[in-house]
Amino acid sequence: MFESLRASIRDAMSRASTPADSRAVVALMKDALVEARVGLSQVRDALAHTEKQLEYERTELATTMRRGKLAADVKDQETVDVAARFALKQTERIAVLERKLDAQRGELALVEREVEEMTAQLKQAAAAPSGLGGMPKAPDLEPPSDSDSLRRDIDRAARESTAERQLDELKRRMGR
Repeated sequence: MFESLRASIRDAMSRASTPADSRAVVALMKDALVEARVGLSQVRDALAHTEKQLEYERTELATTMRRGKLAADVKDQETVDVAARFALKQTERIAVLERKLDAQRGELALVEREVEEMTAQLKQAAAAPSGLGGMPKAPDLEPPSDSDSLRRDIDRAARESTAERQLDELKRRMGR
C-alpha cells in the first residue's frame, strides 16, 4: 500500500551523504509513518463501517423473512411475493458485504504489517549510533513509540481526515 513511499525513502537513504541529509531522511521516515498510521486508522474505520452495514442488512433480512412468513400465514400472496423479492436483494447485499469484509480484513493485516516494518526501520535509523550516513544520533530523533510530537501529529492527521470525510459526506447528502 505504501510501497512507492517506501521506495522513495530507500532512494533518499542511499543518497544521504551528510548528517543533514540523514536527518532529512529520518524526518521523511517520520512523516511517512504518520501517513501510514492515518491510513491504518482509515482502514480500521472502513472495516467497522462495513461490519455495521452487514449487521444492518442481516437484521433487515430477518425482518423481511418474518414479514413474509406472517403474510403467508394470512394468505396474502402479494406481500409474500414482495417479501421474497426483498429477501433476495438483501441476501445478495449480504454476500457482497461479506466478501468486502474479508477483503478489508486482509487489507488491514497488510497495512498493520507495513506500519510495523516502517516503525522498526525508523527505530533502527534513529537509534543507529552513526545515523544513516555517519551522523550522530540527535536527541529529537526518538522512536515513534516514545515521541509525543509524533503522537500529536498522528492524532491531528486523524482528526483532519475524519473532518474531511464528514464534510464530504455532508456535501454528498446536500447534493453538491
